[in-house]
Amino acid sequence: MVAPLRVGIAGLGTVGVEVVRLLERQGRVLTERTGRPVRVVAVTARSKAKKRGIDLSGIKWAKDALALASDPDVDCLVELMGGAGDPALSAIDTALKAGKSVVTANKALIAKHGLKLAKAAEKHGGALNFEAAVGAAIPVIKTLREGLAGTDISRVYGILNGTCNYILTRMEQEGLSFDECLKDAQRLGYAEADPSFDIHGHDTAQKLAILASLAFGTQVAQNSVYVEGISSIAPEDLRAAAELGYRVKLLGVAVRTAKGIEQRVHPTMVPKSSSIAQVMGVTNAVTIDGEGIPPITLVGPGAGGAATASAVVADIADVARGIRAAPFGRPVDKLQATEKAPMERHEGGYYIRLMARDHAGTAATIATRLAEQKISIESIVQRHPNGGEPPPSAGKGSPVPVILVTYATHEDAVHKALQAVQRDKVISGKPQVIRIEKN
Repeated sequence: MVAPLRVGIAGLGTVGVEVVRLLERQGRVLTERTGRPVRVVAVTARSKAKKRGIDLSGIKWAKDALALASDPDVDCLVELMGGAGDPALSAIDTALKAGKSVVTANKALIAKHGLKLAKAAEKHGGALNFEAAVGAAIPVIKTLREGLAGTDISRVYGILNGTCNYILTRMEQEGLSFDECLKDAQRLGYAEADPSFDIHGHDTAQKLAILASLAFGTQVAQNSVYVEGISSIAPEDLRAAAELGYRVKLLGVAVRTAKGIEQRVHPTMVPKSSSIAQVMGVTNAVTIDGEGIPPITLVGPGAGGAATASAVVADIADVARGIRAAPFGRPVDKLQATEKAPMERHEGGYYIRLMARDHAGTAATIATRLAEQKISIESIVQRHPNGGEPPPSAGKGSPVPVILVTYATHEDAVHKALQAVQRDKVISGKPQVIRIEKN
């Protein structure tokens, strides 16, 4: 009889409880698939007395995560506490240095300390698995690390935060404001009481840094990611996008360029015909572009107890099978350092919404400033009742929305042109700029 894989779970929140349930329910199937029984032998959590709806009789309670990681009766530590530092960091580090394997759903920890922990796993022979850290049930980590190991990847991008996708979906479908949709997302439990980490793009940035490392063999570096959130997006932008054949999504994009690896998170217009544009609500999706293959898009639930637990259990199954893949697809000393690519170098199309003053000559001034920066316009929409440029007699009217879509240009050129337009005092307020990501 093969000895069981003895699992210790640190953290019995929604995900931890689901993992216990799933291991119990799938016990026989897991044994058949891995050739080894999997048993939860010890747990730890903030409160032992809390009612969790699962049977923990016969399972040892450790006083804390560090004690659990040090327990000689535990072969595999499952860390589900969260947080970029201690106690999660010390517990995982202790387990790996003892030669144990670790499974975690902790994206913040992997984004910040992943290289250090991967090195410990390499040195001491344990596995460090973190499929649940990005996209929950979507198997994007294994796809990049193992399924596409023989493919030269040029771009990986996706919707990596369900809260933002839910908000943008509701705004588009119901014409609601950002603030209205955010309040609704909080009421439904899709957004935290303090939603800033999600809506300002930092959650997506952590996940993107992990994906970029796997895709391009770079060191995980969240501070190399340009980050911009969705709070500036207005319903009129979503209406204009629809008319132009686009949909607005908060994307995390990592792409190989002639100047290095560009990593960025920001609201993006994507063609309605693209796979990523069809992903609505709290669903996540990741698209991978590689040499010799059509784009691969993985879609699924990116959060939630059951979805996250399924990825955790899949990682535990790999440990039971004896699989010891390099956490980031190659040895840590082979991962290349990367610098933050200045967004000024970014090249692509742009959507620009201006509130143009209703004066004669305004359109000509805007066109001149764009031409000075060699920016070519693909389309222009001026929402004025008479069409074309407003007559001089309309000078006292309200500012007129002007929407421009550019051909591929550099971000620096767009900023210089818009700064000049603002100095010319032919527009009111701050221009809205949204990048366009082609298929």
